[in-house]
Amino acid sequence: MRFFFTKADRILKRPDFLRLSRKEKKISNKNFVATYCPGQFENTRLGITVSKKVGNAAARNRIKRFSREYFRLNRHMLAGCLDINITARKTAAGLTSEQTFLSLKDIFDRISRSNND
Repeated sequence: MRFFFTKADRILKRPDFLRLSRKEKKISNKNFVATYCPGQFENTRLGITVSKKVGNAAARNRIKRFSREYFRLNRHMLAGCLDINITARKTAAGLTSEQTFLSLKDIFDRISRSNND
């Protein structure tokens, strides 16, 4: 298992985010929206979008850090090669790390189930 998060594991380019928004399969809960589609590379990649509406820079960075950490530790649960974009909602700003991980677990479990169908 890989427990690191390299640049190759990230979605960084605008065309990749646009491709995700066009070919989207969407899963959401109270705190996050995840759009995903089959990836073009050999590994699952993660993109994170946190708008200024969510909170100040510290709150936005905290959400991104928790999202990357959850993905880093649990990417092995996802079968296949996916591109996933996690978008935070306003309610995500007030979550503790534990609550954030539970919310992301719900999202990733649902992605895993729908990807296996």
